[in-house]
Amino acid sequence: MTNTTTDFTLDATSKSFPIAAAPCRASEIAARGWNVLADDLAFPLAVLSRTALAHNLAWMQDFAQRKGIALAPHGKTTMSPELFAQQLAAGAWGLTFATAFQVAVGVEAGARRVIIANQVVCDADLDALDALLARHADLTVWFLVDSLAQLALVEDWKQRRGSARVFNVLLEMGIPGQRTGCRTLDAALALARALAASKAVHFDGTECYEGGVARCDNEHDAREVTALVRRVLEVARACDAEHLLAQDRILLTAGGSAVFDLVVPLLQAQGLSRPVEGVLRSGCYVTHDHGNYARFLKNVEQREGLDDSLRPALTVWAMVQSVPEPGLALLTCGRRDISYDLEMPIPVQLARRGERSAAAAPAGWSVSALNDQHAYLRFDAAAGDAAAPRVGDRVALGISHPCTTFDKWRWMPLVEDDGAVTGAISTRF
Repeated sequence: MTNTTTDFTLDATSKSFPIAAAPCRASEIAARGWNVLADDLAFPLAVLSRTALAHNLAWMQDFAQRKGIALAPHGKTTMSPELFAQQLAAGAWGLTFATAFQVAVGVEAGARRVIIANQVVCDADLDALDALLARHADLTVWFLVDSLAQLALVEDWKQRRGSARVFNVLLEMGIPGQRTGCRTLDAALALARALAASKAVHFDGTECYEGGVARCDNEHDAREVTALVRRVLEVARACDAEHLLAQDRILLTAGGSAVFDLVVPLLQAQGLSRPVEGVLRSGCYVTHDHGNYARFLKNVEQREGLDDSLRPALTVWAMVQSVPEPGLALLTCGRRDISYDLEMPIPVQLARRGERSAAAAPAGWSVSALNDQHAYLRFDAAAGDAAAPRVGDRVALGISHPCTTFDKWRWMPLVEDDGAVTGAISTRF
């Protein structure tokens, strides 16, 4: 994989960049000869494994290709122009976002097909999309509609602005008790007819998000996601039968990062009057994780008959700063540095002070709590000094759900398997 970076500047205004070091361009960082395990950069430090990233980019693109579907990774995971560029270079059909602001970052990185997997309701956001589309003649943006009330807002915007803009939209099907989307076939068809009749939008297909029903239970997940797929297909076929869709191809899109394989039958839909463009929107695959998605991917591997799938690429290195009592060590990493929305960070590697290599962290180690700047590392004091953390040791923490680690960093180094820093990415939250 080519180490694709835009040439942004790194300096001491970026967290964990060495304050004593001269600023440098991202393209120059490899020449510094820095190594995470040589303590060349300050801790805590979020890092991306270059080899794991390369593996994940290729693996997911291959999965989509084998299934005959397109991939539009959700960019909210990383909000990194450099990673967007790598995903597009690897073969992604487009990118997915949640907001108009995020879309602008993706377009700047080169995306020309964009799905906003969310409703757009605000004048300022419609203005933003209008401006982006006017600026880029080759850009197509789809956003979700799930109510007549939302459609009325879009039509009102068009009338008040005196605009000729016609937005591309997808009808969202939802799940009772979950987030957005039409709940019933009748509601969906009423909306579809209104979308088809509207002069403010082109109605191009249907969308759903299946992740809200996933429980990491094969039987439950397959049953519930299959039920959702059938409901979405029912809507798509009904809309097709009434000739409500505007384009030559029907766009069907779905996919979080937990049970993405279970929506493939929707994206491969047959029996419609025109070809289907099936688009998978998984985002967290690019770095994967050590917790939530790692568990879900074991089930994907089982369902797909795979020996290997995604690899965790993101860790946050911290230093042991204090061992104030038996069984407790404090690490230089807290809520401002690492995810804690689903579960606590997971100790995955240990590099003793002064050593340039890391080993697996002891199995009994765990993080029990986070403060703003501290992680509480618990260990078995009875196991003896040889198995205990010591002040100055370095500990790599794995994460559960990468999205809310990325938003805590303006940049992250790309590192080789030996800890050498060979590149960098930026984020735009």
